[in-house]
Amino acid sequence: MDGQKETTLQISGMTCAACAARIEKGLKRLDGVEAANVNLALEKSKVVYDPAKIEVGQLAEKVESLGYQVAAEKAEFAISGMTCAACANRIEKRLNKLPGVKSAAVNFALETAAVEYHPGAVSLEDMREAADRLGYKMVLKADRGRDSAAEQREKDIQNQTGKFIFSAVLSFPLLWAMVSHFQFTSFIWLPEMFMDPWVQFALATPVQFIVGRQFYVGAYKALRNKSANMDVLVALGTSAAYFYSLYLSMKSLGSDQHADGLYYETSAILLTLIILGKLFEAKAKGRSSEAIKKLMGLQAKTATIVRNGEEITVPIEEVLAGDIMYVKPGEKIPADGDIVEGRSALDESMITGESIPVDKTVGDTVIGATINKNGFIKVRAEKVGKDTALAQIIQVVEEAQGSKAPIQRLADRISGVFVPVVVVIAIMTFLVWYLFVSPGEFGTALEKLIAVLVIACPCALGLATPTSIMAGSGRAAEYGILFKGGEHLETAHRLETIVLDKTGTVTNGKPQLTDVRPAPWIDEIQFLKLAGTAERNSEHPLAEAIVEGIKQKGIELSDPARFEAIPGYGIEAAVSDRRIFIGTRRLMDRHGIDIQQGVSEMEKLEKQGKTAMLMAVDGRYAGLIAVADTIKDTSKAAVGRLKSMGLEVIMMTGDNRKTAEAIAAEAGIDHVIAEVLPEGKAEEVKKIQAEGKKVAMVGDGINDAPALAAADTGMAIGTGADVAMEAADITLIRGDLNSIADAIGMSRLTIKNIKQNLFWAFAYNSIGIPFAALGLLAPWIAGAAMAFSSVSVVLNALRLQKVKLEWRNPS
Repeated sequence: MDGQKETTLQISGMTCAACAARIEKGLKRLDGVEAANVNLALEKSKVVYDPAKIEVGQLAEKVESLGYQVAAEKAEFAISGMTCAACANRIEKRLNKLPGVKSAAVNFALETAAVEYHPGAVSLEDMREAADRLGYKMVLKADRGRDSAAEQREKDIQNQTGKFIFSAVLSFPLLWAMVSHFQFTSFIWLPEMFMDPWVQFALATPVQFIVGRQFYVGAYKALRNKSANMDVLVALGTSAAYFYSLYLSMKSLGSDQHADGLYYETSAILLTLIILGKLFEAKAKGRSSEAIKKLMGLQAKTATIVRNGEEITVPIEEVLAGDIMYVKPGEKIPADGDIVEGRSALDESMITGESIPVDKTVGDTVIGATINKNGFIKVRAEKVGKDTALAQIIQVVEEAQGSKAPIQRLADRISGVFVPVVVVIAIMTFLVWYLFVSPGEFGTALEKLIAVLVIACPCALGLATPTSIMAGSGRAAEYGILFKGGEHLETAHRLETIVLDKTGTVTNGKPQLTDVRPAPWIDEIQFLKLAGTAERNSEHPLAEAIVEGIKQKGIELSDPARFEAIPGYGIEAAVSDRRIFIGTRRLMDRHGIDIQQGVSEMEKLEKQGKTAMLMAVDGRYAGLIAVADTIKDTSKAAVGRLKSMGLEVIMMTGDNRKTAEAIAAEAGIDHVIAEVLPEGKAEEVKKIQAEGKKVAMVGDGINDAPALAAADTGMAIGTGADVAMEAADITLIRGDLNSIADAIGMSRLTIKNIKQNLFWAFAYNSIGIPFAALGLLAPWIAGAAMAFSSVSVVLNALRLQKVKLEWRNPS
């Protein structure tokens, strides 16, 4: 049947033939689906459908409603040829109409498009062709590369600079002639030839058709596609001035008098000012990606590796997983990997924000772009290229800068109808002036029409939101805060309640030695030496905490003569011919050891949320030792800061209530949800949301992932599990609770900046158009105002790049 189309959906989640049959049956029930065939082995579904009745997106929604997933891929394009927000709007609408495109967002400021699509239903070539038919060029960013993107921007700036100089040189005599016309400037000497209409024609024509060519081409493409943009306004306004002046020049042929009322200078100066504005705008937009440049600058450029037994230096792009990298003191780690030889201290401040170097030795993991401070190490590359931590950080920042915040939809809707409305207003202005205000004075009416057309350019409106998102998300990245999209940067400012996971979020995530209580008969140093040596061979986290804490006190430990772990009770060891027991009350009771003098102290420590262990030497009570997962140094101050911002802070944990309340009290948290199973955390978040509150969940573990996804905003501690970061909307790389306040603070500042930009963008047009229509703005002043409105909006957004968040400066 004519009009039918066929598409292929890649489906995951099917486990048997019954699944395939269920999907097939569900698709066939949809109105507009003529046939559906699901192949279980290939995990594909071929669907024949009527595009007049149903879209590919609806087919995918049906499959997903049945409990399966339809594979969608993402593609990022660089776009050339856009001149204003209306262009971006038009491309976005066309891409979203393609069958198989799930969503498309075009960023005018970044000149990019992010498209999520079903690969079986639409191809990348289809998307490129759709943009090409509109008169724009789309290239996959991966094909073009970051360096060539920067080169293209630099090339555009050079091109605009050349056009401006060319235009300014030719327009200057026309400006000179215009200025000398005013009564108060009549004393300025003016060469007679500049008053000649044909000299003015000769000066204005190259400006109109060489410099202005880009506006004519853009206007033609827009009108050909039944839409209008900034190019249409500029082309209409300058053409009206130029061709009317040409008409008057031709009328003056054979006359000894110079033609009056010429507007050559209006068209030429307008184009010069618009090109100048474009030049400033291009330079300012280049600065808005400063965060990406800084992050890329952290990468090592080369790596010294061993191949075929030979030590060679290669570009960082040529490092392969498994390569052994030689890293000398002072050099950057080329890629993520594990140390296989040597030891050193590494400066990891670019990830953690902490300036104190971290000691690393064989078996420890190192992160690419961190700095080796003082020792020679050999590192086996595990993650290279786009898989490194830094590359993924850069990718998240790029995606955030290229995404579209919900607040931008208002500007998009307005810019979509703005140009046609302005053209109507301009024509009405012309008719009112020509018929009523200055009857029969065509030149005067034309001047007002040109002023209205030129002042109304919607560029500032299109730049208002994306430039702020770019600058805000980029600055946040410098503080170790990664927003996964512009929508998350926008919504974070609405948060009311912050739910904190305990372990690894409020606390350090691993136990530390906190208390040592030796019995009166034993010296503390001797007590610690016996305890540390006894526990040295244990792999239990509590034992590791004890050994590490004792080592930090400068006490040297030896190996025990004998060691035995007693599950559920503790350990038994032989140290220097002495029999050592460390563990629970039950262990001591089993061996008949009197612990009465230590019981009250043990209960006191347990009320503080600590794990206390009893120790006996040769059958005699020797004291107790306590460990606890202590709160991070900055947690209490960070919680206080969140409260001062008007936020409710809740701690949620699976631990027992007594321990949880002790930790919460130490951190200054008033509300505690304790003894929650991992699967129950998401339900607790939903209960808070049911009270009408906007909730952020902050966690670091795999068990936090459902709650992170359920919250209005999920924040993952970057030092935690990858799956938690995958489920979260914001990643806090530095693992410090102050980053929560920083993220919300940056969101508030960005939204404030966006509102300022939108206010000024609307103000320019809402004030400028009536002024122009009333004849209070000369066309060249209108052109200057229009050109600099865009620049002012971009410069205001760039102020976000200088923001200093409260608790510390970025490293």
